[in-house]
Amino acid sequence: MKCLFLLLGVLRLFAAAVAVYKQWIPNTNFETASNWDKGRIPCASDVVHFEKDKVVSVFVRSPHVLTDMYLPLNGELVLASGAGFAAFDGSWDPGCNSGATLRFADAEHRAWFDPTLWQAVSPGGELLPGGRTFSVDEERVPCRYDDVIFQPETSFRVNVDSSRRVIHLRSISLMGQELSSPEAWAGYLRGPSAPLQFHGNGTLQVTGTGCPDKSGCACGNAPDGHRICTALLGASGRQCPAPACQSPLQPLGHCCRVCGATISLDFTPDFDLQKYRDRLVQAVLSQPKYAGVRMAISKVHKAQTFLGVIPRSSTPLIQIVLIDDEVGVQAGTAAEQMAADIMEDIARHGEALGISSGKMEVATGSSFSRQAGSHALSRITVGTVLGLLFVVLLIGGILFLHRKGKLRLPALLSSWPWDRAEDPTSPVPASDNGFDNPMFDVEPPSIDTGEEMLQEMGPKDHQVFYLNPLYDASETET
Repeated sequence: MKCLFLLLGVLRLFAAAVAVYKQWIPNTNFETASNWDKGRIPCASDVVHFEKDKVVSVFVRSPHVLTDMYLPLNGELVLASGAGFAAFDGSWDPGCNSGATLRFADAEHRAWFDPTLWQAVSPGGELLPGGRTFSVDEERVPCRYDDVIFQPETSFRVNVDSSRRVIHLRSISLMGQELSSPEAWAGYLRGPSAPLQFHGNGTLQVTGTGCPDKSGCACGNAPDGHRICTALLGASGRQCPAPACQSPLQPLGHCCRVCGATISLDFTPDFDLQKYRDRLVQAVLSQPKYAGVRMAISKVHKAQTFLGVIPRSSTPLIQIVLIDDEVGVQAGTAAEQMAADIMEDIARHGEALGISSGKMEVATGSSFSRQAGSHALSRITVGTVLGLLFVVLLIGGILFLHRKGKLRLPALLSSWPWDRAEDPTSPVPASDNGFDNPMFDVEPPSIDTGEEMLQEMGPKDHQVFYLNPLYDASETET
């Protein structure tokens, strides 16, 4: 039995290390001062006003005395044990003598894809201390395999407008209850509170499953990347900080360009993202000389195009983003040095770690152009060889059939050098009149006359003229 409990404890610790918990920050509680237009909680002599056409869900923790209260047409008041409302009897209240009308703030604009409204927490909901790692902007919002937490004893309303019909999650915890199966979540959606808490064209779907791949899973928020960046920058009027380097980097999934370094890793089935992240944090990032460097590492999908224009597919890769707190010409230099150390480690141990190749890009305040470097454990792959061999055989087969007369090529292809150089012929002697043509019985002009005409007309437009036997010049002179 003791072994069983020990095993369960180890499994919980492992699950907590792998899973990512993101907690929704704002709420619609009655006792939250920022939810009222006067910036304070209503008191006895006040009149509370909820807009009649606004849908709200409001959690009430404690009892309140009010002069009057106007309720919405569609909403709910969730009362904690002992909470409630009573009418003001006119007695003097030393803490409340304003007698104002307080209006409940509009919560419709709080969007699911606003990274500023989420925070990373522990499985118990405690805020994680600020560390040396960070997430690119798309991953600050709940990802496909994340656990979402709405704080216990809080109400909320969130807009889930999305470019996707369904937003997948591992689990959702609300009102102190964790819903981690599709059946449990479907049952909650049928209840009265869900339509008041979630609105918009997207639908949340709980799967109950974590990332199945030890090499990591992409976040999945790329289709809503524009919503994330608009929430961060567009709607608030904020702008990306001006980078100190001339050619800043644009990490995948990040809204702003940065100075520092990015590393893109191609991996094999043996690669373990969690183990490699721990390796970098413990062996590299923890070094005193990199105290000002912050790192983000995750699996992303890089779009592939045909001829640089037509979307073709996407390729999974591991992206490492390194930024530092240096300024001026030193901006990004510490991140550059750390990236060089990582690339050196890949050169030595990449095969054992499941890394097949790595590419580094650097932008610092002291450089005028972006620098790039790469390391490949395998210079040429079997696929590349087979692809080149197929192209050579294809071209050879086409030329063979063409020369045998079994395949006709367009005029442009048939006039290429391989046809012109195949069987060169000597020029026709000047005295040779060629074959008899019944439609042409006129002696060709002398060679001297032809040369004079070509010399006169050639430099102008490079056209060639010949005598037309059906054309009589004497007719135009009469």
